[in-house]
Amino acid sequence: MLSVIVIGYGNPNRQDDGVGHYVADRIADKIDQSSNKQIDVLTCHQLEVELIETIKDYDVVIFVDAQSNERSANLEISEVESIYSTSAFTHFMKPSSLIALTECLYKKKPKALLVSINGYSFDFGTDLSPETQKWGDIAVNEILRLIEQLTDH
Repeated sequence: MLSVIVIGYGNPNRQDDGVGHYVADRIADKIDQSSNKQIDVLTCHQLEVELIETIKDYDVVIFVDAQSNERSANLEISEVESIYSTSAFTHFMKPSSLIALTECLYKKKPKALLVSINGYSFDFGTDLSPETQKWGDIAVNEILRLIEQLTDH
């Protein structure tokens, strides 16, 4: 049985930066816990090195985060490569670094995807902008479709 974890991250108190939490919460509401599929959901403020202890036990890791609205696509789904890079912030890591450390320490390399959703407002507040919420809802459906494809094979 293929195991999947969806990790939504960002700051839910900075409007659209919380879209990772929004998407993860919706997926948690929609997954069928009675099915024979292992699908878990986690939310966090930021990606930290301690997460490798969690992701090492999964076949697929789907990261969900906001991106600035400077990109042309409102929703991007891309594969995460196993590439370690240092950060000026010791408590923050990129998905690629987490996968690289998991591979290095545990000799496990889960398939990893990054779902990036455009954010338009990053002011203080807990409500998503209408545009980001719309794309967050689309992301939920896309992630559920991906999970279905991955776990049915």
